[in-house]
Amino acid sequence: MSNLTVAPKRSAETSGARSGARGRRRPRKPISSEFRTVVSPHQLNTRHGRAIYWTVLVVVVALFTAVFVFPLYWMVTGAMKSTEELVQIPPTFLPSHFGFEAFAEAWELMDLQRLLGNTALYAGGAWLFTLTFDVAAAYALSKLRPALGKVVLALMLATLMIPPMVIMLPAYLTVKELPLLGWDLLNTPWAIWLPAAANGFNIFLLKRFFDSIPRELLEAAEIDGAGPGRILWSVVVPVSRPILGVVSILTVVNVWRDFVWPLLVLPDSDKMSISIGIASLSRQMPQNVLIASLVIASIPTIVVFFLFQRHIMAGLTAGSLKG
Repeated sequence: MSNLTVAPKRSAETSGARSGARGRRRPRKPISSEFRTVVSPHQLNTRHGRAIYWTVLVVVVALFTAVFVFPLYWMVTGAMKSTEELVQIPPTFLPSHFGFEAFAEAWELMDLQRLLGNTALYAGGAWLFTLTFDVAAAYALSKLRPALGKVVLALMLATLMIPPMVIMLPAYLTVKELPLLGWDLLNTPWAIWLPAAANGFNIFLLKRFFDSIPRELLEAAEIDGAGPGRILWSVVVPVSRPILGVVSILTVVNVWRDFVWPLLVLPDSDKMSISIGIASLSRQMPQNVLIASLVIASIPTIVVFFLFQRHIMAGLTAGSLKG
């Protein structure tokens, strides 16, 4: 009888210990929801998953790189080929002789030094006027908030919906005879500088960035006795270097590659830009010399991009500032 009474007691103690152990078990960690991708992290940790992931990544990156880089490669190698090799079918991917004779001929025969100088003058002046007037306009709309500021901004944005070819004739007539003053700006750099500065898209980009600047910074400068101009120069401009870099690059590249507008307002051969000069002399030059001139014309913009690509990414992704 004693054995019969002890056994249930032990079983009860054992079951209690087991239930206590179950109660002390650490709860399972919830599945993390930060990974919301097509392939789960568990699949990426397997050998098969990693192989598929890296294969797809390498193929996609190589494909997109080839699509964007191949035209540049074909242009550079085409300038190194002879005229007979350029028209050869099937084409050759590598020139039979790597030489730079076509570049020297293009520099001398097409007077690229003068054309590059003219284009640099137009691009530099457009950049200076854009930063001067567009920054001031965006700062006024963002921080000073004048009367009817929203209406002015809406009208600026409405101009972005109009195709450029539609306003080309009114813009030409305006440059031909400047309103109120009656000046003829044709064959002058002002015909390039003023339209480049009147850019609603640049003002919109600058205003959006200026809106993200904390109001406390401006109020602190006002307490120190700084006026609106001093605040713009000493506070807003240093903070806005990323977006200023983006606007600068967009302005320089647009002026450098523009073709139709310089063709209309700069008919004088001595005032031509690089794109107009190459197009006017294209029929008189061998094909390899023409391609070499295109390579030389594209070098400045490529160099500018590689020097300021960090500012492009920082300016396009900038939406707020941490105080």
